[in-house]
Amino acid sequence: MGFRLSKIYTRTGDQGETGLGDGRRVGKDHPRVEAMGEVDTLNSQLGLLLAGCAEDARLSEVVDALAPCQHRLFDLGGELAMPAYQALNGAEVERLEQVIDRWNEELGPLENFILPGGSTLIAQAHVCRSLARSAERRCQHLNAVEPLEGVGLAYINRLSDLLFVAARFIARRQGIAEILWQAAPRP
Repeated sequence: MGFRLSKIYTRTGDQGETGLGDGRRVGKDHPRVEAMGEVDTLNSQLGLLLAGCAEDARLSEVVDALAPCQHRLFDLGGELAMPAYQALNGAEVERLEQVIDRWNEELGPLENFILPGGSTLIAQAHVCRSLARSAERRCQHLNAVEPLEGVGLAYINRLSDLLFVAARFIARRQGIAEILWQAAPRP
């Protein structure tokens, strides 16, 4: 593979526009750019989660399941940047569903709402989950303006589900009790 970036700054975005892979120039607040930014933020936070999980041998299964997601999020970003480009496929969505099913089988049913905490890694998994939901909302907004092709919307939805289950799975592996939500006392 050749060099992809010969120069980091181009000065072409100094007036509030950026270029898409299809040659269009759009505002940096365009729904497509917003969606790309949310996916990028999620990918960065997922990297932080993976770095922490890699330090705990009990969480190798989490790393194995989530590490490919960083690559697929990069693919999704490519699809958003180049509207005619399709990188994701249904097999990626199915892989996430298989992991969710496998982990849920071990975890058992959720009997109450849980709070994002208990350990740094559990909380970070929930940060990633909430960012996946935000990225999904941005992609859905873009889809309303410019319909999206492929499985990107399904992928980001399933990834948010996986990250929720991952938080529970991390808690189980770390031996940390989930923090159950307690309703406010009624007056």
